[in-house]
Amino acid sequence: MQFVNFLSFATLNFMNVQNMLQQSIRKLEKASIGTARLDVLILLEDATGKDRAWLLAHPEFELNDKQVKVIKNVLKRRAAHEPLAYIRGHTEFYGREFLLNQDVLEPRPESETMIDLLKKIMQPDRKQYIADVGTGSGALGITAQLELPDGLVELLDIDQKALKVAKMNVDKFTLNISVKQSDLLAKASPKQDILLCNLPYVPDGFQINPAAMREPRIAIFGGPDGLDVYRKLFNQVEELADEPLYILTEALPVQHELLRDIAESHDYTLLTSEDFIQVFQLKTS
Repeated sequence: MQFVNFLSFATLNFMNVQNMLQQSIRKLEKASIGTARLDVLILLEDATGKDRAWLLAHPEFELNDKQVKVIKNVLKRRAAHEPLAYIRGHTEFYGREFLLNQDVLEPRPESETMIDLLKKIMQPDRKQYIADVGTGSGALGITAQLELPDGLVELLDIDQKALKVAKMNVDKFTLNISVKQSDLLAKASPKQDILLCNLPYVPDGFQINPAAMREPRIAIFGGPDGLDVYRKLFNQVEELADEPLYILTEALPVQHELLRDIAESHDYTLLTSEDFIQVFQLKTS
């Protein structure tokens, strides 16, 4: 194929997988996308319906005009640093596919650790009430319900747009889960045994990558030191007639000592910590 400057990428008419793969990787690398090759393979999978092993084994496979058009469009969006999950309309969390859009934060792999730790503290054969506070897409709470059928889960978020996405995922998995608009625990059910809290924790002014800048700021930034929303949460917990036995939080590891101090000032002690996740237990329990 004759060399063409990539500024004229939109005019190219790729004929096969090899050409599309090579030229598309260059386009994303030029845009400083660190996962260029993987992203292109994923987008090729979506456009062709073939898995990446098959695509790599068949570089001569000819793409039709519709596939070429689709791939060019999504590559343009990805080169502008739009998160891959927003382009695809879904992402994977704990081995399951969740719907999402630009109104919610993309669930991070590090958040899966919260589910692992939840499993360790759940009491077998006993109904326990779990609230996913700041649920976003609903990935944490829905996963908790699917992994632990004895849990009674409700999803809480202040953002009505986020709750629409959470409700779509509840319906996708055909679950009977309550979805409520609530400023943290303001409208939560009075009885809660466990709180799952992946709240905004990035300090204001902290430099985030271009893709994260496309995500809702309300779900990312948490005040000067990043922990203002957690302070508000623990203040609300203290006002409850029946305080939760456990509170699971996600924050940057460098924030863990300060978050532990906040929790201890509200009668919670650190039970365990792993990666970004901390598990706090009510001292009187």
